[in-house]
Amino acid sequence: MSTSQVEKFQDEVIIPEGVTITQNKNMLSFVGPLGKTFKNFRDIPVHIDIADGKVTLKAIGTRKKDYSILHTARSIIRNICEGLVEGYTIKMKVVFSHFPITVKVEGKKILIENFQGERAPRVTRIVGNTKVVPKGEDVILTGEVLTDITQTAANIELKSKVKNKDHRVFLDGVYVFEKKKGLDK
Repeated sequence: MSTSQVEKFQDEVIIPEGVTITQNKNMLSFVGPLGKTFKNFRDIPVHIDIADGKVTLKAIGTRKKDYSILHTARSIIRNICEGLVEGYTIKMKVVFSHFPITVKVEGKKILIENFQGERAPRVTRIVGNTKVVPKGEDVILTGEVLTDITQTAANIELKSKVKNKDHRVFLDGVYVFEKKKGLDK
């Protein structure tokens, strides 16, 4: 194997200022200005080394699949670091035509009430440390971990899905309309 192939299956992530990463076997713990989180890399086949303000990743194999997995791991680490410094925000819009939908937060649950006139609220869960704030027609999700925020938004969208009707006509629901880096106050 040539040196260019070795470099191809190795990558680095520079740790931003204010973020510290510690490693315990396959578990990485991240601490930053906005909070702390962790990620388990047990099921992701890469070697991880932390030294000199850099995270060095090495693929286990030399196939195209291993190259892809390496860059996925790099993106996960980079997104967590960016989230701990800047944060992420997703804005969702409550859309209804006849029955006014209300969104409420109770602990780690989100209640979507009066959806298409239903008496029982549709209930979904908040993933991780995501903060959910309903403001009139908008629902604002903020937090440090991008995967947790996007999964919470997906849970809300799926719970407010119209069933047994033509979804082109019945457009009621809660939909994502803006994603951005940085926390909304």
